[in-house]
Amino acid sequence: MSFSLLGINKDFLRSIELAGYEQPTDIQQKAIPVILKGQDLIAQAKTGSGKTISFVLPILQSFEDSRENKRRTLKVLILTPTRELAMQVAGVIKLFGRNLSSPPRTIVLIGGLNINMQIRNLHHGADIALATPGRLLDIVRRNEINLSSLDVLVIDEADKMLDMGFTDEVEQVLKALPTQRQNLLFSATMDESLVALTQKFMRNPVRIQVEQKGPTVETIHQRAIEVSRNNRGPLLRHLINTQGWEQVLVFVASIQGADILAAKLTRAGVLASTLHGGMTQAQRTLVLKEFKDKTIKVLVATDIIARGIDIDQLPCVINYDLPRSPNDYIHRIGRTARAGKSGVAVSLIGHEDKAHMTLIEKRIRIRLTRESIKGFELTGEALPQEKGKAPVKGHRMSKKDKARALALKEGQ
Repeated sequence: MSFSLLGINKDFLRSIELAGYEQPTDIQQKAIPVILKGQDLIAQAKTGSGKTISFVLPILQSFEDSRENKRRTLKVLILTPTRELAMQVAGVIKLFGRNLSSPPRTIVLIGGLNINMQIRNLHHGADIALATPGRLLDIVRRNEINLSSLDVLVIDEADKMLDMGFTDEVEQVLKALPTQRQNLLFSATMDESLVALTQKFMRNPVRIQVEQKGPTVETIHQRAIEVSRNNRGPLLRHLINTQGWEQVLVFVASIQGADILAAKLTRAGVLASTLHGGMTQAQRTLVLKEFKDKTIKVLVATDIIARGIDIDQLPCVINYDLPRSPNDYIHRIGRTARAGKSGVAVSLIGHEDKAHMTLIEKRIRIRLTRESIKGFELTGEALPQEKGKAPVKGHRMSKKDKARALALKEGQ
């Protein structure tokens, strides 16, 4: 099927061709016609399936079709859980809108950047706003944004939004919007809390679920290499130097761990940098751009970019530290093998990781053969697990508070 058969007009077909897209993905085939009809939509599809283009193209076409109308009133609001995803969606809008006779003016409202500058940009007029919930609410409370003319609301990576503890913020945003609008929600997963949220604001939505044959992209070659914890660094350097990967994305569990590992790689002659919530937004934007431009070979990151960031032709992802959950594992390794390309995902497994890796495999219904690299074998035995102290009631953060704290730390 071609994009033209979905109702996309000729003004965009050239832009689609120049961007290297030959035919729509499953989610694009199903979502684009629904959005063009003005219907509410709940779309569920796995990471890397092309959800962003599914809503960007019809939104831009709507602007082009109404180009004679007065512009510079906010018509579209796109909510994202992270700053990086907001910046990426803005880049997709710029890519596909560049050949329009009158491209819509897009503004990004995210934390980490000067709020007064963002407000000044709003006063100059905007057609599309991309925002994280916290920064948008800050501007709403200051009465510095006019949402009365809004026609379309997009909530992107909705499950991640709720996982990060922003249910209350999203509901506050919804209360600030006009009731008559088109609502589009895109998510990789759907649980009861997300279904409950959609029931509060959607009107007879069309539901689309692109079935996935497996829990991960089929073109990812997944590997599990057993290695002693003190040998992970040397093994990582060995793999980078011998496997022929042009670029590698390495996931670690903490900001401190990312900084230490990147410094060790750099001292060993491997051009590496970090991406995590301890950096300013300007730093993160620059590093991500350098990695996409292949100026940096190895990027050591926390889970801040495990979802929603599209890095073309990334050959390898390495789990230096295992992720917290099976879903996080899927979204991490989904940074490679995007758009049908092949890729490798390597997990480094020590004694203390075996049980957790087995749980991940069970939940996502795979079983990986354990490998061993000569000179970096797993040695010794697992240390006995010590039982922790019983929690003191009233002195520990709730699950929701922990999620909020993590989100703030990681850059929301």
